[in-house]
Amino acid sequence: MRKYIALIVSLLLPLASGAYNDHRGHKLDSLERAVAIWTPDAVEKASTQELVDLNNAYRELMLGYNQINAGKCIFYARKALAISTREGWSYANADVLRYIGQHFWAREQYDSALVYFKNAMENVERMEAGATSPTRPEGYTEEDVDDMRSALYGATGNLYNVMGDIPRAMDYYARAGEIFDKYGWNVSNAVLYYNIGETWVDESDFRAAKKAYLKSLDYATSEGDSLWMAVARKGLGRMYLEQGRTRKALQYLYEADDYFAVHDQEEAISRKENFEYMSRALDGQRRLLAWLLAGLVVLLLLAAGVLLLIRKLRISRKEQTEANAVMEETLEDLNKASRKSEIPLSAREREILDLLAKGYTTPQIAECLHLSPETIKWYRKKLLVKFDVANVAELVKNSIFTS
Repeated sequence: MRKYIALIVSLLLPLASGAYNDHRGHKLDSLERAVAIWTPDAVEKASTQELVDLNNAYRELMLGYNQINAGKCIFYARKALAISTREGWSYANADVLRYIGQHFWAREQYDSALVYFKNAMENVERMEAGATSPTRPEGYTEEDVDDMRSALYGATGNLYNVMGDIPRAMDYYARAGEIFDKYGWNVSNAVLYYNIGETWVDESDFRAAKKAYLKSLDYATSEGDSLWMAVARKGLGRMYLEQGRTRKALQYLYEADDYFAVHDQEEAISRKENFEYMSRALDGQRRLLAWLLAGLVVLLLLAAGVLLLIRKLRISRKEQTEANAVMEETLEDLNKASRKSEIPLSAREREILDLLAKGYTTPQIAECLHLSPETIKWYRKKLLVKFDVANVAELVKNSIFTS
């Protein structure tokens, strides 16, 4: 992931005077047809101005294809390099060497990439030492040198980033940032801090990532660059997604998609990545909703269980109270019976004995007298004991009612 992100960002690092120039807006087909007429023989016979124009055209094609066709990007980069090397144009050399180096590390050929970056930096040093070109006969300005040097710092930082050497990567990023601040190149800083934010997300340092993304968004907003405002929001969306904060993530991802949807052709890669983040966030919300619903069902079941338990406890308590009352009444009657020869019966016992004589069952008697079945059973046992009989039939047959 880090390799992919760093490649996209490094290929978009601004070059010309610190200002972002979206070369993908050019008509590449028309430009290709224009340069196709230049055979090797024609190039050999070309004037200096024609070579300058052709070199610029090759570099435009290199930039135009940097995201959509790596093969064509390198093809035109090498054509441009052949001209600038032969003519000794240091700026053009550094420009092309950097792009070729980036495509080498995209293939994980890091040593080769470092060689190209080193050669590019040597050309920057020649610029600083007074090298000239047809477009710079007076030599390169400090800003020209800083422009190319900052781009190389950014590319080298990205290379160390994908190699896992984060401290060294941050060192090169800091060098590039100092130059961007020096000239007020806000969009360059927007690109830089977006890349830093992506790095910290990969390292799970979300506080540092948020700080970097917000700086990227601030720089892009101050410049009014809608592309990098969208990219920075995409980064913030990714950060919140990695934290599991899907609602916050979707807020930024939807805002980013508002831009990418309008520029679907130019920003196909960024929109695809943004869409993948949105899909993950929506899946996360669906999973969260499923867990919440499951939790709600469990809570409802627990609540129902608790209510049922409370009801059973109340019924049990009522039955126990009734049983205790029967026991107390039985003991009292037995005490009375010990003092009298006759069998004493309470009003409730008379009611129950009368219903038993009429053939009522225990549940029917309970319903009739609004008592629990357990209570009626206690009364039956009590009557059997009082009359010293074994069953209800004998009880009814041998019972003697006292007034």
